[in-house]
Amino acid sequence: MRRVEHVMGFPVSLRIDDEGFPEAAVDDMFAWLREVDARFSPFKPDSEVSRLDRGELSVEDLSPELREVLDLCEDYRVATGGAFDVRLPGRGLDPCAVVKGWSVQRGAELLTAAGARRFCLNAGGDVVVSGGPWRVGVRHPEHADQLCTVLELTDGAVATSARYERGDHIIDGRTGHPATGLLSLTVVAPTLTEADSTATAAFAMGPEGVEWAAELAGCEVFAVDAERGVLRTPGFPAAGADAVPVGAA
Repeated sequence: MRRVEHVMGFPVSLRIDDEGFPEAAVDDMFAWLREVDARFSPFKPDSEVSRLDRGELSVEDLSPELREVLDLCEDYRVATGGAFDVRLPGRGLDPCAVVKGWSVQRGAELLTAAGARRFCLNAGGDVVVSGGPWRVGVRHPEHADQLCTVLELTDGAVATSARYERGDHIIDGRTGHPATGLLSLTVVAPTLTEADSTATAAFAMGPEGVEWAAELAGCEVFAVDAERGVLRTPGFPAAGADAVPVGAA
């Protein structure tokens, strides 16, 4: 089974290799992602996040799911010394950096609970896989038609934070300025909640974030710094040598 839908501002593609998997379970997974978008998007004025940001809701009024997301955001803020912060001065509350991975991981768990054993769920380039091995390419940070590495993953998740799609959009909360010390940073972790949030948080920290992420339990890192040097943890599950040397034309 294969399906692609546009949710939360990016394409979400799903491939399931299990014979006879119920399509209703796939419907439920995509319905969950649409629900998350409606409830947690800071760009929708009637969402729970927007209402909280305007002071229309108190912490006691929040859903358990949003409390969980905000707790995760605070954990990463503290762990990065403020580099990762969803409440930047002059900006509204924006927990998207945690919501994306958290919600897609929940979607993957819905599929598993419904009986899926071998699948690949790709949400705008951040991926959850089960029942591999699966091969996942990491885009070259300067050449859209090339890969800088390919990894092999059986069960787990991979996420990349970079400057190539949205420019300098990740802010270092310690300085209030865009994080420019890295070109891209990829994290492999047991869940997409961890991989996506860690990738964004580490990118906000700059080069020091690579070592910080590498020290987290279960995380492996592949990063390209602003000087086009490659930083890779020994356990990063690369499937052979880098496909294209970083900095190559």
